[in-house]
Amino acid sequence: MSTTPITTELVRGALDLERTEHGLLPHRLPARARAQCADGQLAMAEAQPSGVRLVFRTRATAVALDALRTKMAYRGAPPRPDGVYDLLVDGRLAARGSVTGGNVRTIDMGGGAAETEPGPVGTVRFTGLPDRMKDVEIWLPWNEITELVALRADAAVEPVPDRGRRVWLHHGSSISHGSNAESPSTTWPALAASRGGVELINLGLGGGALLDPFTARAMRDTPADLISVKIGINLVNADLMRLRAFGPAVHGFLDTLREGHPSTPLLVVSPVYCPIHEDTPGPCAPDFSRLSEGKLQFRATGDPAERAAGKLTLTVIRDELARIVRQRAADDPFLHYLDGRGLYGEADFAELPLPDQLHPDAVTHRRIGERFADAAFGSDGPFGAGAKPTES
Repeated sequence: MSTTPITTELVRGALDLERTEHGLLPHRLPARARAQCADGQLAMAEAQPSGVRLVFRTRATAVALDALRTKMAYRGAPPRPDGVYDLLVDGRLAARGSVTGGNVRTIDMGGGAAETEPGPVGTVRFTGLPDRMKDVEIWLPWNEITELVALRADAAVEPVPDRGRRVWLHHGSSISHGSNAESPSTTWPALAASRGGVELINLGLGGGALLDPFTARAMRDTPADLISVKIGINLVNADLMRLRAFGPAVHGFLDTLREGHPSTPLLVVSPVYCPIHEDTPGPCAPDFSRLSEGKLQFRATGDPAERAAGKLTLTVIRDELARIVRQRAADDPFLHYLDGRGLYGEADFAELPLPDQLHPDAVTHRRIGERFADAAFGSDGPFGAGAKPTES
């Protein structure tokens, strides 16, 4: 097998590629944004390559990717599953695999302290691929930091020409990041992108959808034909701001997006249904009461009475987002609103409850992805075929 240099032409879905001693580390926020926040949770989330994939054309029947993973572990919690690599041939899932070895970063959920135990580079191999010219995509794990070391194949590898597909730039929380999805190509944004026939840039950042100005600027400066922002749950479970600050922060975030994308279809999505925070403020805390059963859950620690003092809940946020979009849409015909309960609501929770009270499972990711695709990419949706293309 011969080695093909991993270059920017082969990597999609990342906003930055950092050269390391091992290879290339994809980032989902640019260096300037990363320099403006010292939060360890955000640093971990943006370096986990949700939506990032290698894309190339080849006749190869065998492909191997050497990678150095950094797997997360949480002290006292059940072990995290290995990250999964999805290999797609001409847009269809053909194989899955994982790498071994790698680093293990252990985090104390109580105090936040973390330590990393180093490990070796691993390899994921795919064989038995069809012996013809084809487009191959290798989707990287959404839940493991992944340094790309080497790409090897038994035939020549070349970049895929521009398919002319629209680029969808999405920002959201851990649910958009991947939460408990089965694999990287089956997170709800990846599923929706596939159904919508668009190229995905996923800025779903676990714990990091906090209306940060540097995230807005990164999105402003990223070429895109369609943009969506899913706002709410992290602001509640981090107990980060009050209602007085929330409204102006949403306006500021949207103003920044419009600086770079003045007439790009822009969809504001409110939170999906989450009973613990519907009417109870944060902060959110781990619930260890069922840890002996191997189950980590979460609980809201706020007091519903604190809403009177401006504390945020999901109900409060949905009302405010709907009001802001109505106000702005009078002068912005390309701004749209989607109530997240249409993607996952109270009836869905009764049928498919959130396993840890906060994050959906793999089946629910598929449901959310299908519903988002129908609502956004359908003929009457804001991202439908008739949506105005971006000027950027």
